[in-house]
Amino acid sequence: MPHTARTLRLAVPVALMLALAACAQQASSAVAPGAPGFFLGVWHGFIFPVAAIASFFVADVAVYAVPNNGGWYDFGYFIGIVFLGVGSNRTRKVYVDRVIVRRERA
Repeated sequence: MPHTARTLRLAVPVALMLALAACAQQASSAVAPGAPGFFLGVWHGFIFPVAAIASFFVADVAVYAVPNNGGWYDFGYFIGIVFLGVGSNRTRKVYVDRVIVRRERA
């Protein structure tokens, strides 16, 4: 692969990420009295899959509360998604404790 194609393959995603980051907007009052805190963050993280689907069809539904009280809400949101919600590992684990080798007769 020529050097220019490799550079272009890296430059395009970086340019797209920068363009997307340029769309971010800071809320003027990100911390408000009575804003959602840790426990609402946990709840919002837990119901994230339902809220994400509903947000496509209902304009009043959001997956993240703004304004919130900052770090504690974010931490609760993380806990809700990773440990209680879609990020939790709910698969069944099977442990094999013996292996049987079968030889074919000649």
